[in-house]
Amino acid sequence: MIDRRLLLLSLAGVLASAPLHAQVPAQDPVGIMTAIYARVAKGKGEDGGNFVIEDKAARAKYLSKSLAAQWAKMDARTPKGEVGAVDFDPITNSQDPDVASFKVTPEKQEADKTTIAVTITGHRNERKDQADSVIRYDLVRETGQWKIDDIRGAVDGKPWSIRAMLSEFLKITGKPGRK
Repeated sequence: MIDRRLLLLSLAGVLASAPLHAQVPAQDPVGIMTAIYARVAKGKGEDGGNFVIEDKAARAKYLSKSLAAQWAKMDARTPKGEVGAVDFDPITNSQDPDVASFKVTPEKQEADKTTIAVTITGHRNERKDQADSVIRYDLVRETGQWKIDDIRGAVDGKPWSIRAMLSEFLKITGKPGRK
């Protein structure tokens, strides 16, 4: 009789923990990026990925604390009615989002940081330089969750980094006498 109770308790424990295991892939860096781009590519893929960076709550959900803080400083130094350092959709690397499909590829993974490359293809036409179709994400693990710590891409083959753009903006706007 004791064996049957032990078996039933063990089975109940396994069943109770099953939903927890189902949630784990959402915390995987590839799963996170796949979920973001599935939303971006929805419909005709023209809505872009600004939902990742559109406001303080979105940035807290998707970005590392240090990147979100850097973004908040940029917002505070940007005059009302102006755009700031990021005047495009970094998720689609464009002014006019167009995402028909995407491929998520892990490039390197460590215990607390990883780099994920996302290659996007549009509905309308291919980009002139293939490097412009690849957006790289550096993610870090913070309090048990993966967060975007930098977004990197290229325009006409010339590399850009969100963190570098924000740093440059803060350096320029932090000079004495600038308002």
